[in-house]
Amino acid sequence: MLGAAVLTGLPMTASARPAPNRLDLERVVIVMRHGVRAPLSGEVPANTRTARRWPKWSVPEGHLTPHGAAAMRLLARYDRRWLAPLGIARCPAASAVRIWTNTAERTIASGKAYAEGFAPGCTMSVGYLAEDRTDPIFEPLRAAATAFDPKQAIASIDHVTGGMDALVARHRPTIALLERVLGCGGGGACSPAGPATLTPSADGHGIDLTGPIRDTSGIAQVLLLQEAEGMSRADVGWGRADPATIARLGALHAALFDVFTRAPYMAAHQAAVLGHRILDRLTAPDAPRLDILVGHDTNVTALAAALHVDLDAPGFARNDVAPGGAIVIERLRDRRSGARFVRLFYRAQPLAAIRALRPDVVATPIAIPNCAAPCPLNQFVDLLGSRIAAPSTR
Repeated sequence: MLGAAVLTGLPMTASARPAPNRLDLERVVIVMRHGVRAPLSGEVPANTRTARRWPKWSVPEGHLTPHGAAAMRLLARYDRRWLAPLGIARCPAASAVRIWTNTAERTIASGKAYAEGFAPGCTMSVGYLAEDRTDPIFEPLRAAATAFDPKQAIASIDHVTGGMDALVARHRPTIALLERVLGCGGGGACSPAGPATLTPSADGHGIDLTGPIRDTSGIAQVLLLQEAEGMSRADVGWGRADPATIARLGALHAALFDVFTRAPYMAAHQAAVLGHRILDRLTAPDAPRLDILVGHDTNVTALAAALHVDLDAPGFARNDVAPGGAIVIERLRDRRSGARFVRLFYRAQPLAAIRALRPDVVATPIAIPNCAAPCPLNQFVDLLGSRIAAPSTR
């Protein structure tokens, strides 16, 4: 485990940069995935075959579990310790700390659990839009927040992936592993085996994916959630999915982001409103010292893609975001020159720690391509700003 000092005292890589003890932490933005949830409706395709029934969950579809809430409180307590240099009061003022979540139950409940862990016994507001509204920060395509062109999106995705058939072919060995875990027997595939297609959505605001990656990604995620929830070893993949297998299968879920967030065009639009929010919080004179955004894995991976970085945490496939996993963006000030810098981390609990509800947290420094560490604030603003789409004027 990396200690709290990791986030506030990394050695610098260039002698021209200020020494770590000259950098004061001024502001922080945290872009976080919600905690452990029950499977979503349709996440396991209806025609998936298994040898036995899927285990039951204690909460409705898509809801944060009590175990997931407990893990979020542990993350918040960890964050509170390393955020001490911000000088936040024990019961933070609304002007100092803001928590904003998407409208789904799992994101709202995650934000509230995080607030409980961050400031026990205090009343912290958690903000979100009404359930019948679409928040463009977290769901920019659905909100039609940018001038999204699905044909351009598909061309960008095909260029990066080589096309859907090529993407499926690269993951055939992992799909075969998933078939063994499903263990349906009797011949034929256990998971659906339809053609791989990528087409514009009916409303023109997104893209639709069919085929093996769409179908197996959800199954792989459900198996990971079983592990994270702490289900018995006999229930996690019916006893056929140990932690190493879960990590390998996570590549199928990460492959979904190769389609929906990793290509430059998709990253630009998926991270557009979120990215502008981050830049505002880093530069506006009256921004809160700590801004916490609780959304989904698509939000975290879209931001990572816009920054051209990968995300790794113990127990997870590369770019398969951990429940509660977050990109942390720090703004620092050189106390001698007054110059401001940005530093990034991927903060996550290892999968084993989420399962056991241990307070272990890994904070991995993120090297920003084309920007020396620490990255000058104005250079970071220009870099991220150049990679995100402007809000639509439609």
